[in-house]
Parts: sequence; structure tokens; C-alpha cells
Amino acid sequence: MNEKVPEAAVRAWAKLVRAEGAVLAAVERDLKAAGFPPLAWYDVLLELKRAPQQRLRPLELEPRLLLQQYNLSRLIERMAADGLVERQKCADDARGHHLLLLPAGRELLRKMWPAYERAIALHFADKLSAGEAAQLAHLLDKLLAPPSDS
Repeated sequence: MNEKVPEAAVRAWAKLVRAEGAVLAAVERDLKAAGFPPLAWYDVLLELKRAPQQRLRPLELEPRLLLQQYNLSRLIERMAADGLVERQKCADDARGHHLLLLPAGRELLRKMWPAYERAIALHFADKLSAGEAAQLAHLLDKLLAPPSDS
């Protein structure tokens, strides 16, 4: 590991963090303007839809989310109150529960996607060529790779 971080890396780091915040804020504004809940709701619903039997335990859900969710339990409570997900007791863990995607949650996911897709295009995809997007994905894969032992 380098003791001194090159200035170019520090600049890149700052721009990465600012870009993430700016793009997410813009997407959130677009979803809100279209009358939809926050992006975290979409994220939870999508992961439940992808899961076997469209259900997961909260501890299985959290690492799958694209967005950091510090208040996942409160988010789940709001989504359950809106009839989008349901808590079900775990057969093998009396204290645990699963979250089940309900039909209203599937419907909200379906309705949100066009607005979310437009926001992705407007605030991200339209600003990059296909080659740049592929290059960015490749570079970000490096950041997501587990650290090497060396």
C-alpha cells in the first residue's frame, strides 16, 4: 500500500463521491416529481422480486441493496403499512421473520421503473458513450474487488 496517495487519486475520489451524491439526488428528485416514493423503496422491492419465493430475511436483504440503508427496519415498517411487503414469521427461528413481496409491491415496482429508467438515462447514461459506460463499469469493478493479500 502506498503511504502517500497521489493527488490525482484524491481528486478522483472526491469527484466519485460528489458524482454519486449528485446523480442520486437528481434521480430522487425525478421520482418524487413523478409521485413515487424514494429510490430505497424501489431497491427493496426489486431485491424481493429477484429472491426465491419473493421473500428474504432483513439480514439477507441489507447486503443486496444498492443504497446504504441505515434505517432498514423503519423503511420496512413504512412499506408494510402501505401494503407493499408483509412480515412472516420464520419457521426455523422464532425471533426472526421474512419479508414477502405483495402484489401491491410488484405493481409499484412496475409503475416506478419507467420514471427511474428516464432518470438513469437523463442523469447518467446520456452523458456517457457506450464505450465510456463500459470503461467506467470496468474501473468500478476494480474498486468493488476484494483487497488482495499483498
